[in-house]
Formats: sequence, structure tokens, C-alpha cells
Amino acid sequence: MLCALVVAMVPIPAVLAPPSGLVVAFSATLATAVALTRRPYRRVGLATAASVVAAVSFAVAFLYQGRHQLVGLWLPIELGAVLLLLGRVIRRLPGAQAAVIGTALAVAAAVELPLRLTLRMPRPSLDASVAGCLLAFLSMACVAGVALYLRIQDDRRVRAVARARRAQRLEVARDLHDFVAHEVTGIVLEAQAAQFGDLDQEQARAFALRVEEAGLRALASMDHMVGALRDPDERAAAEPPPTRLYGLADLPDLVGRFSATGGIPAEIHMPGDTDGVPADPLPREIESTAYAVVLEALTNVRRHASSASRVVVAVARAAGPALEVSVVDDGGRGRTGRRRPDGGEGRPSGLSGSGRQGGGTGLIGLAERVEALGGTLRAGRHEQGWKVAATLPVPEGAGAAARS
Repeated sequence: MLCALVVAMVPIPAVLAPPSGLVVAFSATLATAVALTRRPYRRVGLATAASVVAAVSFAVAFLYQGRHQLVGLWLPIELGAVLLLLGRVIRRLPGAQAAVIGTALAVAAAVELPLRLTLRMPRPSLDASVAGCLLAFLSMACVAGVALYLRIQDDRRVRAVARARRAQRLEVARDLHDFVAHEVTGIVLEAQAAQFGDLDQEQARAFALRVEEAGLRALASMDHMVGALRDPDERAAAEPPPTRLYGLADLPDLVGRFSATGGIPAEIHMPGDTDGVPADPLPREIESTAYAVVLEALTNVRRHASSASRVVVAVARAAGPALEVSVVDDGGRGRTGRRRPDGGEGRPSGLSGSGRQGGGTGLIGLAERVEALGGTLRAGRHEQGWKVAATLPVPEGAGAAARS
């Protein structure tokens, strides 16, 4: 309502002016209306409206033949409107349109409008024209600079949001692959194993308990991921981070669950106290990555190496300093074929009868995660089986920082 009132007041002086005053009044009113109206308006976009304003302004400069006093009456209004429109064009329009239309408006504000007045004065002078153009140019440069700065900030904000959304999607995909897929794989293998033998009451109870626990862990991971997809601004004030970071202290429990649900004996060797927890904590990123290496390797053993009879998980400190993590299976008996480094392979599948398609991205994503920390990941044949090993460099003083 206020904008409409302002636009309606612009042509009022034309009632008392000669008919020629309607020309400059129309140009000033049009520029003011376009500058103050939110676009798009009735399917007329900002680019079209700004182009019309520039064209009308140049047309008035060439066609107006009236007195210079009338030009001076509406000049400040039209100049202010053109500058405001220039700022909106630079900030809002795409690059090519902003360059072309913005240049036309800049020339209109810095050259055409001042000369429209000075060249129609009774005694036009070069000094007056230069002074008028210089003052208008300084105003135009300030407006263009502020608009360009705001455009850069808007672009940075858009890129930051895009990066944050991509990171969130990758985090959800990683958690879905690492945790949910791991638990579901265990449930499927348990169900397959139950089909090949008659379970007594105690075995059936233990089977149901393991499946229940795996299902609850999968549901908990799904809850965390659903939380990660919510608006972080709504969660930051009251809720913890959307996903739990597992570390070296969780490896014994992970290996124990693998042995209990997969039917493949597994053992873990790692330095630490009697509970198997390392005495010197490491940065959370290193510990969570080490956990992910073991989790991915054990999941691959479940899926692709059901005939393996032994799995060894080893965690050790190395010179550098560095943390070395390895998972080795013995390959089982009577197995042929070779597993590819990308996680796919030619040996018998542990998920028999599933008809599962795709996959092969786990080790690739894991390698990217390890390399992001400056480490290396190796996967390949080892004697009759398969080995996945990672070396993670430990920053100097990391243990003290982790303890603090």
C-alpha cells in the first residue's frame, strides 16, 4: 500500500505542468513503479521490466523537447528509482542478464539522466555536464558495489547450503551402508542358517534374541538418520548430534556380535587394558574411521565369504605415529574365484538366493574416508583368503588432546 501511494504521488505535479511534462513524468513514474514492485508481477519478470525502464529512459532523452525545469523536477525521482532497480538487477538476475541490463541502467543513471538536464539548460556547458555525470557516476558506483557484494554473499550462502546438504546426504548414505546394512545382513544370514537345521527351544530362543537385538540396532540407526534429515536449526538447541560415533572401544562388541550371528569364528587383537580398550585415546575421527574399516570388512565377509572358517581383526600402533587396522579371513575350503578390489567378486555369495544386485561402493567410499585423513586403504588376496588393511596417521599430541 505504501509503495502504491508513493508511485501515485510521482505524476501529481504534471497536472500543473505543460503537456510536455507528461513525458518526463511518465518515465519517472514507470521507473519508480518497477523499482518498488516485487517481481515477478503478473508474469512480468525483473529482466523484462528493467529493460523496458531503460528503453523508455533513453527514448525520453532523445524525444523530449520541453523545458529543462520539468526535467529537473522529476530527475531526482527517476535517478533514485533507476539506481534502486540497478541494485536489484545486479543482485537478482543471472550473470549474462545482469551484465547486459545492468550496463544499460548504469549508463542511463550515470550519463543519460544528467545530460538530459544539462544539455537542455539555456547555456549548456561542458563543466556542468561533466560535474553532473561525475556525481551520478559516484552514486551509481556505490549502488553497484553494494549490490555486487550482496550478490557474492548470496552466492556463498547458496554454495554453503549446497555443501551442507551434500555432506548430510553423504552422512546418511554412509550410516545406511555401515550400520543398517550391516545389521540387516546379519538378520538375513541368521534366517538362512535357521533354514538348514532343526532348532531346539533354547536355540530358537537365542536365535530370536539375536534377531531382535540386530533389528533394534538397525531401527536405532534409522532413527538417527531420520533425525539427521530434519532441519538442524530445530534440533541444535535441544538434541545431541544425529549420529553416534563408534570407536576402538566398540570393536570387541562388534567382533563378538559377528561371531555370534554369522557362524564364522572371529577374534580381535588390539593393545589396551584387560577390557580391550586402548589405554591412549585417539581423535574421534581416527577411531570412528578405524571402526568403519572393521565394520565394512566384516560385512563383506558375511556377504561374500560365508565359507570362511576364521576371521582375525588386528589393531596396532605403528611408527609414524600411525594406527594400523586389518581384517583377514582364511578363505574357507573348496572356494574358487577372486574378489575384486571394489568390493564385488567372483567367489560364492554369502547371501545365497537373494538375487541382490548392485553394491561395490563400500570399499570405494571407505577409501575416500581414509584418504581424507591422510591414510591408505588396501584390499586384496591374502594367502587363501582376503585382507582389508588401513593405515591412519596419528597427529602429534593427539592422545593428550583426546584425553583433554
